[in-house]
Amino acid sequence: MILALTQVSGRAGSISPTDAARAVATVLVPEGGPDAWHAHLAPVRRAARLLARSGHIEILRKGKPVDPAGAKGVIRLRIAAAREA
Repeated sequence: MILALTQVSGRAGSISPTDAARAVATVLVPEGGPDAWHAHLAPVRRAARLLARSGHIEILRKGKPVDPAGAKGVIRLRIAAAREA
């Protein structure tokens, strides 16, 4: 889900982990209600770290790429330059 969303937003845009968690919740728990995404936020953030370490996406803080291991607080996700189609 993260890769699909970041691909759509392209290098000029980015998504929040919340965007991905909401998308996952919509697919996995369509009847879950408006707050169902909360349960998916931590797994999405973990998946984002793995994707960033493997070079698929970049984790941004204040608009600048940061080390996935130290990414805390408000972050955004962007497709890596090598992955943009």
